[in-house]
Amino acid sequence: MLTLLTYPPAFGLFSASPFCVKAAYMLQLSGQAWQRSDMLDARRMPHRKLPVLRTAERLMPDSDGIRAWLEAQGADFDAGLDDVRKGQSRALIRMAEEHLYFQVVMDRWANDEVWPILRDTFFAEVPALIRRPVSSAIRKSVLKGLDAQGVSRFSESERLERVECDLQSISAFLRQSAFLMGDEPTSSDLSVGPMLAAMRATPAETRLTQRIRQDKLLCDYIDMIDRTISLP
Repeated sequence: MLTLLTYPPAFGLFSASPFCVKAAYMLQLSGQAWQRSDMLDARRMPHRKLPVLRTAERLMPDSDGIRAWLEAQGADFDAGLDDVRKGQSRALIRMAEEHLYFQVVMDRWANDEVWPILRDTFFAEVPALIRRPVSSAIRKSVLKGLDAQGVSRFSESERLERVECDLQSISAFLRQSAFLMGDEPTSSDLSVGPMLAAMRATPAETRLTQRIRQDKLLCDYIDMIDRTISLP
């Protein structure tokens, strides 16, 4: 049986990581028998991050790598889409994973209201005596990465203006059909849906969580994916 190595459940989600949720959705749609195995410390994993899929032959890192492996076994996450729709799907995936994701990280790791909750959730395995210095050092590294990526250089209003353009683009698709590419979930939904869900689930009332929670179209979409692809 396949085993998905994933970050544990958090904030009411299958996992705190939208990429782990994406991998779980893909496994569920693939029809393969699988189970989860939770971990917090991914330093010994390929790429030093999760998700990772344990197959009979190897450890397959990264949600895109997992997708490629599942497709090689016969899964088709874009069944019925022509080349143009597949291209649109790919663009939506990149928008979610290369832009919206960093807004989630910023909303969580750079927010002093959220940080104590994250610290006790993500670093629960670290002995309490050293949890604060260890987690603070990692937080400092994450914030440095956000600065290098560029997202933290914008003001909150500038950041949210950029996010709004993405959310309006997603909504334009959803006004035409139940899912982004039609009446059934395809690969873009498996990335965009978990990213929006992560935004909504951040354990504090931020301007970004408010934006998602107050949008009925986006909330209905998040919930529909969860109902359609029911995870164990």
